[in-house]
Amino acid sequence: DSGAIAVVPHEGFLTSQADFFEGAGATPPWRMDAFYRHVRKRTGLLMEGAKPLGGRFSFDGENRKAWRGTPPPPEPPRFAADEVTHEVVELVRTSFSHHPGTVDTERLPATAAQAEALWRWALDQCVPSFGPYEDAMTVQSSGLFHTRISPLLNLHRLLPKQVVNEVAASTDIPLASREGFVRQVLGWREFVRHVHVATDGFRSLPERHVASAAHAGDGGFGRWRAAPWPASPHGGALPNALAATQPLPLAFWGTRSGLHCLDHVVASVWRDGWSHHITRLMVLSNVATLLGASPRELTDWFWVAYADAYDWVVEPNVLAMGTFAVGDVMTTKPYISGAAYIDKMSDFCGRCAFDPKKNCPVTRLYWAFLERNRSRLESNPRLFGPLASLRLRASALREGDARTHTRVSELLARGEVLTPGNLAP
Repeated sequence: DSGAIAVVPHEGFLTSQADFFEGAGATPPWRMDAFYRHVRKRTGLLMEGAKPLGGRFSFDGENRKAWRGTPPPPEPPRFAADEVTHEVVELVRTSFSHHPGTVDTERLPATAAQAEALWRWALDQCVPSFGPYEDAMTVQSSGLFHTRISPLLNLHRLLPKQVVNEVAASTDIPLASREGFVRQVLGWREFVRHVHVATDGFRSLPERHVASAAHAGDGGFGRWRAAPWPASPHGGALPNALAATQPLPLAFWGTRSGLHCLDHVVASVWRDGWSHHITRLMVLSNVATLLGASPRELTDWFWVAYADAYDWVVEPNVLAMGTFAVGDVMTTKPYISGAAYIDKMSDFCGRCAFDPKKNCPVTRLYWAFLERNRSRLESNPRLFGPLASLRLRASALREGDARTHTRVSELLARGEVLTPGNLAP
């Protein structure tokens, strides 16, 4: 009452709880686009008075191009490691020698100056081409035109106000790329944090009891390494709207699966401690979801594997978007696909033993997923088309889909490599 304490908003975020409830609504289902429109209007970013710059709030429909070799992907900068970096790296090597992955000291922007240098590189080399190719994937670059700044934003080594203001003001960058970047930071990043806070990490959902794990999971580490992960008492929520209970395949820890898309992305994650949002969603989460892997185990794996992983980041992106484990609380449908999408948006399939148009098991797994979850998803308007196609699919094909799901699950659980031969009908 005396006014002796002033509450200052945290500079690591751009919006308030009031923004969230005013934009997305007081109760779920919450939708990012409504929240995003609200905060664009309030902040004035990319606005001309009351109207969005360019006449639209989102250019997402134009930002879905596959990358076919040009423009060339930029090479991330390297940084000279100082004594402190070497000391920390040595601590990691001695105290976490059981952990998978590698440490490349020259890839770590450790100082404030290095963080700023990475951002200058990202603004100049990545953001101009980010928009059209933000959904593209390639073996030639793990990041393509993604800025790689999410670890620095989540550690608050870079502040979101700086990066969105600079991108919004950069009129030499195409509007679709500027808007796409702003939507990721001002829209999605803020949105998932608010959802996480409002639901207490999905422990509190309207008219639904959600159990919590007694302790933190290991993402399948114990099965892979045959050794326990250090115990932690802080277990996460266990929503599971699609009743998915299969163990996460050993392939997520580096055992070859035979699916080049999965093996390539997993290898890049253990090399970089990071991958961009489409490889997270449409390769890693997609394959796990099609297999019926435990949403909690996949979430815990992301928590272990990614340098930008915080509970407010990982749980909404995996439990909600990646696996649809919380239903339609913040997303409208499961984000799943067969091989056709991966083939369209990447060059992964050209190096695989499987042909995406003939025998890739990802397509069979897609149809098997729809069949297993038909009763749970039949009221979802976003899936009327796929479920109508499922009803027209011959019974012999549906039986083959189920056999493929069983066979793939068994082989991957044993750490065996999938081949056209061992999946032949």
